[in-house]
Amino acid sequence: MFLEVAELTKKYQVGIATTVLKGVSIQLAKGQIGVILGPSGSGKSTLMNIIGGVDRADGGTIEIDGERITDFSNDQLVEYRRKNVGFVFQFYNLVPNLTVAENIEVVSNISKQSHKMSDMLSAVGLSDKKNRFPRELSGGEQQRVSIARAIIKNPTLLLCDEPTGALDFETSRGVLSLIQDVNRHFGTSILMITHNSAISAMANTVYRLRSGEVAEVTHNSELVPAERIEW
Repeated sequence: MFLEVAELTKKYQVGIATTVLKGVSIQLAKGQIGVILGPSGSGKSTLMNIIGGVDRADGGTIEIDGERITDFSNDQLVEYRRKNVGFVFQFYNLVPNLTVAENIEVVSNISKQSHKMSDMLSAVGLSDKKNRFPRELSGGEQQRVSIARAIIKNPTLLLCDEPTGALDFETSRGVLSLIQDVNRHFGTSILMITHNSAISAMANTVYRLRSGEVAEVTHNSELVPAERIEW
């Protein structure tokens, strides 16, 4: 198993202690797509941040490709994020005064196993817009840049936090199709969090979170192409 999360717990102390994760356990096979579903406050983002090495759990373990990242030092977590994890966020987080190519290149420069820039631009359909700035792109195009930026370093795990949350329906399907293409063409394991249950149809495994606990795990024997998803 590529990703194994076991009995993960997390509390935050803001005045009173709030338990965000209550013994969460999930598994994802290598090269598959997983979707974490749940409403706001269910613990989705906290779980993803801990898996991504951005935050630490209070208890439990996470193993990725045989390495227990919950035992890592801070320096090891930095290296883990640099080499192994790509992040795609809801609001793109592009540098406004850098071109498309420069935004992607920022990440490729910190990895020794990067894909070629030309391959990435082609993969996301932006070869003809490599010299444009973010303000000259549509929301969908900006999200494509953020996906290219995340995958150019050839991560083993791609984490997507509400990647279609700021997009309209048709643009959302285009971005989801691109995420499926990344999985298919590069064999990247993908974990995506969303409140949109329709997106679960494109995932191998779906985890439903409720109040910091896994309420249900389902497996799809057939995956729906993203361009056919309706909501």
